[in-house]
Amino acid sequence: MIYKNRVEIDDLEGLVTSLKDIVGENWVSTEEADLVAYSKDAQLITGRWLIEGKIPGLPHVITWPGSEEEISSILEVANMREIPVVPFGEGSGVVGAAIPVRGGIVVDMKRFNKIMDINDSNLTVTVQSGMNGKELERALEQEGYLIGHVPQSFHTSSVGGWIAHRAAGQFSTKYGKIEDMVTTMRVVLPTGEIIDTKEYPRAADGPQIERLFLGSEGTFGIVTQATLRMWPLPGKTAGTAFAFDTIEASLEAVRLILRQQVYPAVVRIYDKTETSRHFYDVKRAKKRVMVVFVCEGTERLVNFELSIVREACRNAGGVDCGNSPVEHWFDTRFQVTETSKFTPKDLIFDTIEVSCMWDDASRLYHGVIEEVSNVKGVAMVSAHASHFYPQGVCFYFSFGGVPVSGETPLEFYNTGWDAAMKATLEAGGAISHHHGIGLVRARWMADEHGDMLDMMKRIKHVLDPRDIMNPGKLLDEDG
Repeated sequence: MIYKNRVEIDDLEGLVTSLKDIVGENWVSTEEADLVAYSKDAQLITGRWLIEGKIPGLPHVITWPGSEEEISSILEVANMREIPVVPFGEGSGVVGAAIPVRGGIVVDMKRFNKIMDINDSNLTVTVQSGMNGKELERALEQEGYLIGHVPQSFHTSSVGGWIAHRAAGQFSTKYGKIEDMVTTMRVVLPTGEIIDTKEYPRAADGPQIERLFLGSEGTFGIVTQATLRMWPLPGKTAGTAFAFDTIEASLEAVRLILRQQVYPAVVRIYDKTETSRHFYDVKRAKKRVMVVFVCEGTERLVNFELSIVREACRNAGGVDCGNSPVEHWFDTRFQVTETSKFTPKDLIFDTIEVSCMWDDASRLYHGVIEEVSNVKGVAMVSAHASHFYPQGVCFYFSFGGVPVSGETPLEFYNTGWDAAMKATLEAGGAISHHHGIGLVRARWMADEHGDMLDMMKRIKHVLDPRDIMNPGKLLDEDG
C-alpha cells in the first residue's frame, strides 16, 4: 500500500455486524473487489499505482446508507470505536481527498439521489447530496431551469462533492461557483448530530455556519442535502473567439470586459501551447493565444454582451476567429481521454489550478511555467485560464514528463507539484481555486494560511473531537 497509516480495527467482524444492523445486510461490503474500487479517487497518479499493483489506501468496509438517521448511527459507532470515516460521492476528485489513507469505513452517498423540491417562486431546488450533476441539470432542464454549474466532471460528480471541494463550473463567470449557489444544507456532524441551516436570501444573524462545510472535504461532517439557486433556461446562447499575440493582451481584454460589468457565461484563455494543441486548424490562431467566449440570456442581453466583447478584444489587438472555436469547445469540453492515455506509457501527468489577483497574473503564469519546466524530466507544461472575476483570474496548468533515472514516479510527481506551488505562493496566488486540497496540497497549507491553519484545526477539533472524519486530509498531512 502507498499510504502506510492504516489503522488496526479490533473485532472487525463485530463492526461489520453493527453496520449491517444499521443499513441492512445488502448495503455493507467487505468484498475485496469493493475495497480496492474504493481505494482511490481520480487523482491521476493513482492510476499508475494500480497498474503497478499498488493500492493507494484500503478501507475496511464500505456502506451505502439511505437516510440521515443511518449516517448518524454509523458515525456514533465510529466515534465510540475511534474508526476513520471517509465520505464518498462519485470519486471524481483529483487531489486524493477520497482516498481512505487510514482505512476505516467508507460512506458512499449514491442512495441520496433525489430532487426533494423545485420552487419556482424562490428559484431554488432542494436536492440530496448524492445526486449526479448531469442527472440534476437534465431534470431541471425538463422543467425549464438550470443551475449553471457544469464542471468538467459534470457526468461523474455529485452535489455533495461540489460542496465538499468548493467546486467551480465552466459557466461560473455568469452563474457563480458552488458557494454562490448554496442557500441552505443539511449536515450530519461527526458526533452523529443532524443539523439544518435556515433558508433565506441573506441574513445578518451571526456567522454563516453552512460556510464551514463548503470546501471542508468531508473533514467537518457529511452533507446530505442542499438547496441551490437556479435560473430559467436562457433564451439564447452564442459565442465568439479571438486570438492575441501574448497572454498579457488576452488577460487585459478579459479584465476590461469584466470591468464594464459584462459577465460572459464562459471565458477560456488558452496559452500558445494549448492553442496549438486544441485549435491547430484555426489559421488566425497560429502562434497566438486563443480566447473563447460564450454569452447566455435573453437575445437582447446576449447581443449586447457580444458587442462589448468584440469591441474590447479588437481594442486589445485581438484577431477575430469567428464561431468555429466556440463550437469546437462545446464539442470537446468533457474530453479527458488524453490524460488517461499517458499512464501506460510511463508518462506522469497532472493538472494544477490556482488563482491570483490581476496585478499578479502575468508573473504567476510565467513563474509557474518556468519553475515546472525546470524540473528534470518534465516534457511539457502549459496553461489555460478558466474562471474570471473583476479582481482576478484562475489559471489551470497541465504538466507531464518521465521520471529521471533513479527517481520514483511519486518523487517526480511531487517535485512538479512543489515547483508549481512555490511559484504560485511567490507570486501571491492561492494554491487551489476549485479542485481542493486533499492529499497532494496538504503540505502547503501552512504556507498558504499561516497562523489561520491552527484556528481551522481548533474548529475541526470542536466538531470532530475524536478525529474520525476523513483524517490525513486538508488540515493534516498523511502523504
